[in-house]
Order: sequence, then C-alpha cells, then structure tokens
Amino acid sequence: MPAHRPDSASPDAPGPVPTQPHPDTVFDADWLSLRSAADTRARSAALTARLAAWLTQRAPGRTRALRLSDLGSGSGANPRYLAPRLPGPQRWHLFDHDPRLLEHARQHCLALCDRDGQPISAETELVDLRTVHAAALANSDLITASAMLDLVDASWLEGFADICLGIGCAVLITLSVDGRWHIDSGGVGGAGATPGADTDPDDDFVRAIFNEHQHRAKGGARALGPDAAARLAELLQARGFVVELAPSPWQLSAAVPSQAALARALISGWRDAALEQRPQARTRIDSWHQRRQNALAQAARTQGRLNITLGHLDLLALPPPAALTPTHDPSPPSANSPHRR
Repeated sequence: MPAHRPDSASPDAPGPVPTQPHPDTVFDADWLSLRSAADTRARSAALTARLAAWLTQRAPGRTRALRLSDLGSGSGANPRYLAPRLPGPQRWHLFDHDPRLLEHARQHCLALCDRDGQPISAETELVDLRTVHAAALANSDLITASAMLDLVDASWLEGFADICLGIGCAVLITLSVDGRWHIDSGGVGGAGATPGADTDPDDDFVRAIFNEHQHRAKGGARALGPDAAARLAELLQARGFVVELAPSPWQLSAAVPSQAALARALISGWRDAALEQRPQARTRIDSWHQRRQNALAQAARTQGRLNITLGHLDLLALPPPAALTPTHDPSPPSANSPHRR
C-alpha cells in the first residue's frame, strides 16, 4: 500500500539517515498500531515454536546472550511478539531508517522479558536499509524482519542470502504479502479470488493493478513484491538452509470495530496504489472503492457478514551445519530494503 507518512522526528532523535528513504518505504506509528493485532493473529505459531526449539538447542556451551537482529524494526513488532516466545537471555539489535519509530521500538522493549521471564536488552541503530552490511549483523543467532520483503529487489535478496549463510544464523521473515486477497460476503468469486468470495466485478481488476504497483522500484531496481518470499526460499534452499513457508493471512471481519477500521484503511490503500499505477482508470477504480467502502460500512452497522482475507507468508530458514561457524564476510546487498510493521 502507499506509505503512511510519519510526523517529524523528535529533536533528540538519532542523526539523519545517509540518504532519504523512498516515500513508499516510510510508515507512521498510527498505521503500525492499526495493523498490530491483525499481524499478531496472523503469524505462524508453528514456525515460531520451531525457531524456539532450534535456539534452545544452541544453548549448551553458549556463554553469551542470544543476538537477535531485526531489520526494518519499525516500532518493534518483532521483539514484542518473539521475545516472550523465545529462550533467553536475549540481546536485540533493531535496525531502521526512521529515528522516530526506533524510539518507539526502544521504549516498547524496556518492558519485554524472554520466555523465562528475564528482561531482554535492546539497542537501536539508524541505518540506510538499502545497504545492510554483514558486519552490522555479525554473530547474529537470528535475523528477522516483518512485512518488508515485498519492498526489496532481486540484488538485495541475493546479498541477504549470502550474508545469512556467512553468519550461519536462523532467518525468520514474517508477513510478506503473497498477492492474494478476497472479500467474502457469501457470494461466488471470480478469477483470482476464492470460492465464497463476493461478486464485485472489479475486484480482480484492482487486485491485478495493485500487484503491478507492488513491483514498482522504490529507490532501486524493480521490487519483488508478492514474489519475494518464494524467491528468498529458493535462494536459501540453494545455500543449504532448511526452509519452511507457512501462510499467515490477515482475517478481518466488518463485525469487529478494530478490524473494520483496518479493512477501511486497506481498501483505501488498494485504491490509492491502483490510482498511482493506472491513473487513466480513475473513474472505474474510484467507483469500485466507493462500492466496497459502502458494503463494509453497511456490514459494520448491521453486524452483517463481510470478511476480508489478505494473504501473507511466513518463512523460517535454519542454516546448514557447515554454516554455523562463519567462514567469510560476504559483500553487502545494495538495494531498497525498507520496512513495514
């Protein structure tokens, strides 16, 4: 979706990012808060449990805290979800290009404890995420990111896979869009939807344009958009990682006020992206948007049935045994890697 612009950073925030992030890679705290509950419900608990078991197996003989690196940390959604579900002790390193969101993340981490009830430690670093260097991630036991993978390009992803192999860490990438969504009110959907989806004739039209928009360059080469999670899985498997993908869709109901608010923002975001991509179709896109918002409002008022499903994928990759001792310092990826939480 088009970015939700942040307010100005506070005067005591960290110094400026070396280069200005692309507008489509900047998100505000209100948007991140609005989506937080849907993200939590959607995440794959099974992949988190497998990661926790793997980190626990690394504990014997370990003399330091687990180092957990979060790329595009935003307001800290990953440590908030993962810290109480993973073993400790934990030391988080949060990377982002937005100083205001990093301060939100730091504040949220102050009250977090690991699975054993021990407080975690966390540090933040303001970086240009288009050039993430291996040195910044050195000694990580886990590299994680949430809702950012669709924004990167192929070159960045190749370099990221090399870095993960060089470090020998686990990788958990959550909530990557997969290009699928449908709106269900008991009808029969068209192509690209699923059985039981609503019948608006322009859902397929807007969905296709939105997915085109996802591939637009965001300060670098063409973004991978909804293809990114599957591509990263291929790259890590080729490097010997054991990789698992799991669906993590948002499920939003008009009957639940907080979910209806997110659904309204989502439909408007699809409209805005479609207009950016296909401005000559404004009349058709605006008409679709109005119909969908009206249907959502009516369902919310009457407690009627209207559900939105937005597809995401979670990815867990565990390194090959030979990678557990780093043997080289791979070159950094250089591409657009912003964040969304």
